[in-house]
Amino acid sequence: MKKKILFRGPLLTRSGYGEQSRFALRALASRRDIFDIYIQPIQWGQTSWISEDDAERRWIDETIEKTIARIQQGGTFDVTYQVTIPNEWERKAPVNIGFTAGMETTRVHHNWIQKGNEMDKIIVVSHHAKNTYVNTTYQGTNSTTNEPVLLELTTPVDVVNYPVKHFEDPEPINLDLDYDFNFLLMAQMSPRKNIPNTLRWFIEEFHDEEVGLVAKLNIAKNSTMDRENLFHQLKMILRAWPDRKCKVYLMHGDLTDNEVHSLIDNEKIDAFLTLAHGEGFGLPVYEAAYSGVPVVATGWSGQLDFLVDRRTGTTNFYSVDYDIQPIPEQVVWEGVIIKESMWAYPREKSAKEQMRRCYTELTSGPENPGTTTAKRNAERLHRVFSEEKQYKTMVASVCDAIGIDPSESYDEAVIEFE
Repeated sequence: MKKKILFRGPLLTRSGYGEQSRFALRALASRRDIFDIYIQPIQWGQTSWISEDDAERRWIDETIEKTIARIQQGGTFDVTYQVTIPNEWERKAPVNIGFTAGMETTRVHHNWIQKGNEMDKIIVVSHHAKNTYVNTTYQGTNSTTNEPVLLELTTPVDVVNYPVKHFEDPEPINLDLDYDFNFLLMAQMSPRKNIPNTLRWFIEEFHDEEVGLVAKLNIAKNSTMDRENLFHQLKMILRAWPDRKCKVYLMHGDLTDNEVHSLIDNEKIDAFLTLAHGEGFGLPVYEAAYSGVPVVATGWSGQLDFLVDRRTGTTNFYSVDYDIQPIPEQVVWEGVIIKESMWAYPREKSAKEQMRRCYTELTSGPENPGTTTAKRNAERLHRVFSEEKQYKTMVASVCDAIGIDPSESYDEAVIEFE
């Protein structure tokens, strides 16, 4: 008998959690012989919503209508699957599963542990996220007995990485760039992404050279007002180098998944650059890695799941050294990012050295070590993180929480939204 599963997450938003939600939903949808799926979409911050009109979106809309009708009629569910930050998790069914990216620092809020212990299973997107969650503890006192107590996570945690994607005919993006060599930076303009330092160090390293940096950025949404605000911020940063020869290009606006991959895999893009303080996983970095694009990145947090071969320990990117230090006071987020947590601060000298090393190797000829390493890692990622394998892993984790065996009726994972 199928399990009625209520899926709650920001799957219609253009955000990291939106992408995470769509992956999870597709994994569950691959086993509609097991799951009778219901959907409650939620917002994620101030991000935009997707507007694609395809078979999947029509299925989602129909399922949302089905969910509304069931709830209005007082219907219940066997399982909830909640994709969001842990302080928003709730027990709403006999079995409750939380799926989060959430951990870009070294500690989680105590409420995340309390909420996590209300779940029957927690799924995270990286080993960094899991280690941060399970290694965070708090000492407290029992209000009744005055005895010391230890607050720690007791719910089992599984790691399920994202799958690689395939696009047979990516929509071409015409990049009108002046120079032959260009880095790509793709991120939200937030303190965690460390954009000002990334721009400064790039310009200082390549000030008098014909090297470009394409910055695909936004602040919140991809609106005209967002673009104007962002353009002003970048001008304020870049005005310190009026005579620079290197170029910085701002790219702004909505891109489909197909267009994102076309941008990353564009013939005018040579390497991907990120000096973020921490990532739960790092989707744009991942997309660059499995596309075979060399990556310059901070050597810490979630991106190590795909930039380092966990089996052999081989490093497959230009790793920037860092120091783990307390987060700045202005990024403290009540209930989410606590002031006692820390993250990585990339070292300026190492960042410039790795950008330079990347540039030097990639311009030394077609059979250079940087390109060879990136292509070899991409082949590994397509093999290890295929859609079929990741869907199976996700389904197995959910079925384990429910107490059923997914192999009893398993057929090849095929998603059809007709």
